[in-house]
Amino acid sequence: MDTVRIVPFAPELRGHFHRLNAEWLEKYHAIEPFDHEVLSNPETHILGKGGRIWFALVGDEVVGTCALMPDAPGSWELTKMGVTAGHQGKGIGRRLLAAAIDGFRETGGRELFLESSSKLKTALRLYESMGFELQPGIKPGSHYARADVYMIWRPQAARP
Repeated sequence: MDTVRIVPFAPELRGHFHRLNAEWLEKYHAIEPFDHEVLSNPETHILGKGGRIWFALVGDEVVGTCALMPDAPGSWELTKMGVTAGHQGKGIGRRLLAAAIDGFRETGGRELFLESSSKLKTALRLYESMGFELQPGIKPGSHYARADVYMIWRPQAARP
């Protein structure tokens, strides 16, 4: 297998951000209005607010993405994470998640959270293994109708 590279957002990769997220959203849920806004204009909704986006490349193929989006001062959301079906189960999601956690640490933020769906069992196991802890109930003020899982990152909770 070719080496996996994690690279930051570049304008020529913009379309892949939408493509990779639409793939999993359409498979398990639907693209909600908030998703459409963020995926259609990540420069405004993520990068323009100080957030970051990463892509996973295998050779020249863009196979995954994730983002770190500011929510409130010191609070960041891990969001829009997806790996194309043909490349799942190869550790690419773990590499993307590690890049996002490193990016969060660089911000000096106090809270990193994510919202997800109980349908995404494999993703939830990955998040738990990387130190995200399940919270009781959903996040107050959630943007997502599909979100029935709310997790907060606790570095001491990470498992090898």
